[in-house]
Amino acid sequence: MLIFGFSLLFSCGAVKRTNKHISDLLESAPVFSQSFAGLAVFDPVEHKMLYVKNADNYFTPASNTKLLTYYTGLMLLGDSVPGLKYFTARDSLIFKGTGDPSLLNPNLSNSGILQFLKNRREKLFYSPPSYQEAHFGPGWSWDDYNSYYSVERTAFPIYGNSVRFIQPSASLLPKTIPAYFQNNLSADSLSTKSSKRVTRNLIANTFSAQSIARDTSFQQEVPFKYSSELFVELLSDTLHKEIEIIKKVPKSFAPARTFFSIPSDSLYKKMLTDSDNFIAEQILLLASDKLSDTLKTSIAIEYMQDHFLKDLPDKPIWVDGSGLSRYNLCTPRSLVKVLEKIKDKVPYEKLFTFLPVGGKTGTLKHYFSADKPYVFAKTGSLSNNYSLSGFLKTKSGKILIFSFMNSNYTVPSSKLKREMERILKMIRETY
Repeated sequence: MLIFGFSLLFSCGAVKRTNKHISDLLESAPVFSQSFAGLAVFDPVEHKMLYVKNADNYFTPASNTKLLTYYTGLMLLGDSVPGLKYFTARDSLIFKGTGDPSLLNPNLSNSGILQFLKNRREKLFYSPPSYQEAHFGPGWSWDDYNSYYSVERTAFPIYGNSVRFIQPSASLLPKTIPAYFQNNLSADSLSTKSSKRVTRNLIANTFSAQSIARDTSFQQEVPFKYSSELFVELLSDTLHKEIEIIKKVPKSFAPARTFFSIPSDSLYKKMLTDSDNFIAEQILLLASDKLSDTLKTSIAIEYMQDHFLKDLPDKPIWVDGSGLSRYNLCTPRSLVKVLEKIKDKVPYEKLFTFLPVGGKTGTLKHYFSADKPYVFAKTGSLSNNYSLSGFLKTKSGKILIFSFMNSNYTVPSSKLKREMERILKMIRETY
């Protein structure tokens, strides 16, 4: 008992010294001195905070917002993704979108939607939503429209709402997937100053490629400008079937039925490991479709805040699924609470395969290297903002929940991340 008592006193003393060292670093280290940092470390077994610093202050969460989106999917979507809704009457089939992003998406497994429509003998009609969600979320940067991470959100995506450009040979013009867009691509000798090989017109699906030779490893994804008419053209071209647009489902048609596409987990893993913004946005549209007949992001967000997130220490300002918006705000202690809720729904063994793993996978591949991985967390970055929230395994065998948020820093993000890594290593060694 005496030995145990000394051991406990030594352990408590070590934790206090570590906490003081962390506080000193956050207050005086050059990396943090001109910025704002917040850290919350929580023991889910003891149900208590082990360390807090500015944990009740709001930060821009960036892609840490995807943790809220993940929890939304867990609470509102089932095991399988609703791929489409369809109505039949005699020789006609009308289908509607649910927000499912899987149709012909090269980054997801085969959804079965294409085969379902191909096998139907009825004449096909597509019914667009009466309410069309804004393609970009509030607070998104409009001039990111040409970037792979800023894909338009829609009721019925196809090909991931992007054109993939590849270089099968050393020819000047790349090849487009789908081939539908090949005639919309032209060489541009004036665009060589751009950092991007291919650029799209702001308001139209016309693309310009730098007229320089590239090696065959070149690949680029560029979002296309979506419309219901374009969706029908692309799908008809792929199916080799005529599809017409119909505004309203006649009352003579049978009640809606649902075709399910892929496992919901496949969306969550892609969203969290690769920080896929497009999938995150579509998950909230899928959730809103479960709640109402309107695909609208705010419906899912408001429902979650009223029913499953009302016990958070601080109510988030939450406007999109991906975290692209700078309007989003959240506190470290609220993100810790969200992670605790996720942990109560998903076993650690499964959850740790979804999140980026320190030194191993996703956005943490180059940080937190160790013989045994000890950080499993979601990153979030916008210019001058970086957050990391997730789980940390200590050497004593504990699994802690943490949220480390930073705003308004001006140093290179690599320096900030290394200093964060140093602090989290101290916690791993001591707690």
